[in-house]
Amino acid sequence: MNETTLIGLFVAVIEFGTLLYLAALGETIAEKSGVLNLGVEGMMAMGGVTAFWAGVETGNPWVGLLVAAVAGALVASVHGLVAVVLGGDQVVSGLALTILGLGLAAFLGEDLVQERARAKFGSLNLGPLNDIPWAGEILFDQTAVPWLALALGVATWFVFTRTRVGLILRAVGESAAAADSSGTSVVKTRMIAVMIGGALAGMSGAYLTLSLAPGWSEGTTAGRGWIALALVIFGAWKPGRVGLGALLFGGLLALEPRLQTFGVEISPILLSMLPYVLTVGVLVLLSVRSRNRPSVAPAAIGLAYRREER
Repeated sequence: MNETTLIGLFVAVIEFGTLLYLAALGETIAEKSGVLNLGVEGMMAMGGVTAFWAGVETGNPWVGLLVAAVAGALVASVHGLVAVVLGGDQVVSGLALTILGLGLAAFLGEDLVQERARAKFGSLNLGPLNDIPWAGEILFDQTAVPWLALALGVATWFVFTRTRVGLILRAVGESAAAADSSGTSVVKTRMIAVMIGGALAGMSGAYLTLSLAPGWSEGTTAGRGWIALALVIFGAWKPGRVGLGALLFGGLLALEPRLQTFGVEISPILLSMLPYVLTVGVLVLLSVRSRNRPSVAPAAIGLAYRREER
């Protein structure tokens, strides 16, 4: 195994980790407020198709990223309307959102399948930093999006742990009734959290179609939104741990097409299953490990809140 191959692997780990982290971070914010959103895959798909369309029309990947964030937030607001405002079942609404998002993205992107990518995120040029052996190519020869994801993760951690906004968000996720009695608008807080989560999932889709795999085709998200959902549990709803999990699972996705290059003979079908099988395995292990321990999940997650009339 030569140096170039190893560097390429580490670069891919960061790229796939960024893809997963943006979506998982958004879901972490939504779940911290007590809202489970299983529509991550659909929001990623909508973000991917709208970002690619905007890139084709404008030639600017940052416009595509912004459009994807707006599209993800708008799609997420459908889930917010059903699950938060109307008090519908969050699981059913989230699954319906995935189906809606994937179907709508396929419809909107029908004419984009043959389009050439006209907007792609380019690598950063950080001068001498790019020339550092190994670190230069792995860390500094990336696009700006991984650094943006890192900044968003740090900002999320800061808001969760050091601000009144974070305290309100966590209070709503732990006990909506208690938060409501203290004067906090549960519906408003949860809607904002859900829409921010949708925006980040949309940005994840944009990174996929404008950088990681430039172009659009139906099914381009390939189930990665479900891995992002599992990462939230893996990371115990903490942005830092979710980030480490994203790198771990990003490594699995990066390793999948490279195992045969490393001399490991395995069926391509089994290779494509590997990240998802390990995701299920990790969730089972975490469930067994936490059986006799207090749950770290937000206490009100998945529970609709209806304000009692006084």
